[in-house]
Amino acid sequence: MFVNCFMIGAGGAAGAVCRYLFGMLPLKPQNGFPVNTLLINIFGSFCIGIITALAGKNGRLDPKIMLFLKVGFCGGFTTFSTFSLETFGLLQAGNYIPAALYMALSFVLCIAGTAGGMALIQ
Repeated sequence: MFVNCFMIGAGGAAGAVCRYLFGMLPLKPQNGFPVNTLLINIFGSFCIGIITALAGKNGRLDPKIMLFLKVGFCGGFTTFSTFSLETFGLLQAGNYIPAALYMALSFVLCIAGTAGGMALIQ
């Protein structure tokens, strides 16, 4: 149990640092649309698709590595809690169209990212 927790924690730390660095990219449109978070969620979804497909294709992957990658890294990297906060902020500011666009794009493109990652491996 301790080793599993350590693997998740280490993966989460790596994912969180990568998320922070990715979030530093200078992609800040003037209307406040959260492009960085959208791209992070799409990329994180793509990664978890690849990891899941690789695990299915190669049943010999160590379960601890899977915990590190899926629960730890992807969990620390993707930012749906930030997504919720940013969407709420857009709605509070009366930016209803950017909020709706952000929600729709996040939903559709993140599912497409997962499918794309899986398709790439299969």
